[in-house]
Amino acid sequence: MVLLGACTALALSVAVLGAIALAVAYPQLPQIDGLADYRPKLPMRIYSADGVMLAEFGEERRRFLPIAQIPKVMQDAVLAIEDARFYQHGGVDYLGVLRAGLANFGESRSQGASTITMQVARNFYLSREKTFTRKIYEILLALKIENQLSKERILELYMNQIYLGQRAYGFAAASETYFGKPLEKVSIAEAAMLAGLPKAPSAYNPVANPRRATIRQQYIIDRMLEGGFITQAQHDAAKHEELHYRTPSDVAVHAEYVAETARQLMFSQYGDEAYTRGFNVQLTLNAEDQKAAYQALRRGLMDYERRQVYRGPEAYVDLPNDPKELDLRIAEALNDHPDNDDLRAAVVLEASPRKVVAVLQSGESITVTGDGLKPVASGLSDKAAAQKQIRRGAVVRAVKGPKDSWTLTQQPEVEGAFVALDPRDGAIRALVGGFDWRKNKFNHVTQAWRQPGSSFKPFIYSAALEKGFTPVTIVNDSPLFFDAGTTGSQPWEPKNYDGTFDGPMTLRRALAKSKNMVSIRVLQNVGTHTAQQWITRFGFEAEKHPAYLTMALGAGSVTPMQMATAYSVFANGGHLLNPVLIRRVTDADGRVLHDSPPQALTDDNRVLNARNAFVMDSLLQEVARSGTAAKAQATLRRPDLYGKTGTTNDAMDAWFAGFQPSLAAVVWIGYDQPRKLGDRETGGGLALPVWIEFMGRALRNVPVQEMEAPQGVVNVGGEWFYEEYAHGEGVTGVGLGDKPPAGAEPAASEEERKSILDLFKR
Repeated sequence: MVLLGACTALALSVAVLGAIALAVAYPQLPQIDGLADYRPKLPMRIYSADGVMLAEFGEERRRFLPIAQIPKVMQDAVLAIEDARFYQHGGVDYLGVLRAGLANFGESRSQGASTITMQVARNFYLSREKTFTRKIYEILLALKIENQLSKERILELYMNQIYLGQRAYGFAAASETYFGKPLEKVSIAEAAMLAGLPKAPSAYNPVANPRRATIRQQYIIDRMLEGGFITQAQHDAAKHEELHYRTPSDVAVHAEYVAETARQLMFSQYGDEAYTRGFNVQLTLNAEDQKAAYQALRRGLMDYERRQVYRGPEAYVDLPNDPKELDLRIAEALNDHPDNDDLRAAVVLEASPRKVVAVLQSGESITVTGDGLKPVASGLSDKAAAQKQIRRGAVVRAVKGPKDSWTLTQQPEVEGAFVALDPRDGAIRALVGGFDWRKNKFNHVTQAWRQPGSSFKPFIYSAALEKGFTPVTIVNDSPLFFDAGTTGSQPWEPKNYDGTFDGPMTLRRALAKSKNMVSIRVLQNVGTHTAQQWITRFGFEAEKHPAYLTMALGAGSVTPMQMATAYSVFANGGHLLNPVLIRRVTDADGRVLHDSPPQALTDDNRVLNARNAFVMDSLLQEVARSGTAAKAQATLRRPDLYGKTGTTNDAMDAWFAGFQPSLAAVVWIGYDQPRKLGDRETGGGLALPVWIEFMGRALRNVPVQEMEAPQGVVNVGGEWFYEEYAHGEGVTGVGLGDKPPAGAEPAASEEERKSILDLFKR
């Protein structure tokens, strides 16, 4: 009774003091007009064209939800633990003060008596220091807030403003952060877990401190039952529900490179406001296409990596003999070697040439045998160097395959790029700038200037069509040799990739087989300066392609994005369209700030006559049917595929650029510091499989659509011609009188010599 009396007196004292302080300090309280028109700092969110959130940029993860959109179960969980009498009190819960006083007298740890309204006052206007003066101001502000705002508005402010850990502010953001789902889909158990965060977000973080967080969650579920918010059956089910948390690797769509590109574009327009005004940025990207591109490129790079020499473990860890200490030591070691999506890091416990046992970051033990050890066989040999040997304590990489089998491998050093455009309007459908964003933020799609190799030949052939060449023009695939006197520098004897020469052949067959000697002779006939200007029609920069005969072999510099844009010109019948990434931008209130309708194919953006594009399509279709990319049509079993492989000198770069009338895509693979990919590595072997895998998924429900012949072309004997060249007019043959060199005698004529004099004058 004495204790009860003391607590009652305490509550009355607080009320009296509050009344006195209210009269004295009320006029000095801050204006709270801002709460009525609350404008939180909202991050910028990037979305795919089909509504999938790809990224979020801003210091605070926040998604403002009106109270009507916050599910009742979430409101109930918060009220049950934070302020069960919220709708009964006027801002200060005097019964709560009494209850806290009783608890504080009887327990060693203190209980607070702050209502939700008092917490709103503190969060918006006051510091967190625990002083009597601040508490008085908190009470007074709470009373003022209750006098001017509705209960629903106060609860709305609280549930959107409160910090809940992991940079998440408000319960909507916390639900996405911890569970990877919108707030309206949380269960009672999940709502209770989130409701436990306001008290101490770091202490009750369910990912970092699952045991402590679960204890609080279970207590909140009990409070929800006591408060009549849930039934006994709901309580029992929630108590036993197993929760699944979102981890850093749980990314719906890997679009880090493209999201960063969008961020840069938005920042250039809006500055720092880009991160606080709640912009919703809708891209042209298709989420399913992006998934397909990401997976196809990673698979292609990993397949290449398995053929490389094993470079050894990433690190070595001293493992304790005490099993009780082992898990902690492994977890600590793997913090420095995070998982790379499906490329998991593991610490080896035992190793032999026939079996490796290792432990993942999750604590799961895996056993690798048989074919799963082939990529690292050299590291399991007794003769392996100490720094390359797989032994107990080695940090290695593992990939899970079919039937839950595991394969040991290594992180790729090789890089790659993938980009896909809709050639009909320039919309970027997929973009992957490298193997892994966290490892290398250099966007190879837009920033990597590389030699395109033979994938550049179609643009030289396109120029040749305007000079009278036709698909049946005969060009000699015989050796060429340019001595030092001709070049003014050093002898040059170009070769075909396979080292063989097939003699006279049609232009169609020469492109299908990617014959270098034919391309050089074609360029000689067209003229290097003429060709240099012609390629600018496709968006290439003339200065990046010096007017030398080596241009015929793709010795200039391009980016994968440029190549995709250029091949789109062939795909859409002759129009150059700028790539488009951002389709629409709205602010937090839904106002449209930017709207980019699809580009149309008009005379203004036509850079190539339709018949040139059509004949080139016919030649590129042959490449994908019977030439170096024949695997494309054979695998996908559709004739409406067009493209060209590319392998640069010494196999430094591997390319495939191609299209279907509704989708153009380019793949590049190479090392950042250029070096040989391998004597047997080609664009057809490395890049083409990536393209095929992507196209197989992207075109799954797309009907076959072959190109239609425009006016000005005719078909004679199964071959396409410009109308004026249909009966033998135009260029019928090139280099047919050339003979293989005898000794050092050049195979070039005097006229050809003159055209090549500047070849090595760089």
